[in-house]
Amino acid sequence: MQVLLGSIKKIKGSSSYNVEDYGIALAEAHGAGLTLDEFQKQVASADDISEQQRQSLINSGEFLPSYMWNVNGWLCEKLGLTVESQIQRCIPQTYTKDIFSSTLNMTIKAGDATGMSAIVTTKTKEGIVLETECIGKVYSKEDYDKNEWTIQGEPTTTITVAKPQTVELTCATIVNRIPDVINAKPGYISTAMLGELNFKIKPLNEYINNN
Repeated sequence: MQVLLGSIKKIKGSSSYNVEDYGIALAEAHGAGLTLDEFQKQVASADDISEQQRQSLINSGEFLPSYMWNVNGWLCEKLGLTVESQIQRCIPQTYTKDIFSSTLNMTIKAGDATGMSAIVTTKTKEGIVLETECIGKVYSKEDYDKNEWTIQGEPTTTITVAKPQTVELTCATIVNRIPDVINAKPGYISTAMLGELNFKIKPLNEYINNN
C-alpha cells in the first residue's frame, strides 16, 4: 500500500454476510422482512440529513454508524490520509423469489427487503476517495460470503476472498484483541491506536505488559 499510495485514486471495498448467522436483532437492524416503503421510513431515512445534522448527532452520541463507517476512518489513519467529509447511505437488498428466514420466522416476499447494503463514502484532502460497502441480508441459495477490495490507480489491483469463515473470523478478531485492549492507554482510544491485529500463537497472558 505504501508503494502504491502516490498513484491511488480510489479504494473500493465490499463485504457480504448472512444475517441469519447473527440473530434476530441484527436481522431487524438490517431491515430484513420490511417492505421497501417501510425500509425507507425506518432505515434509509435516517441518513437523509445534512452534514451539519449528521455532525450534531455524532457530537451527541446519537449517530448510528454502519460497520464500514469506522473502517474508513481506520484506513485513512493507516494510510496517512486526511478525512474531509464522510457520508453513508443504506440501500435495501431484494430477491426475485420468496425467501424463508428462520431467524425472523417469516417468509420474505419477493421484492421486499432481505437486508441492506450500507455504503460509506469518504473524501480526503489528498484526493483519494474511499467507498466501502457492507452487505447484510438473508441469503438465497446462490449467495455466499465474500470480501472484495479494489485499489484503483497504477496499477489497479483487486483482491477477492470468496466464502471466508466470517463468523469464526469475527470471533477470532475479538479474542486476539483482548491483550491489545488490556495493554491500551486508559480512556477512549480508536482501534487505529491499538496497533496491527495479529494472531496470538502463544497463551494470551504472555502478551500482557506488566509495566
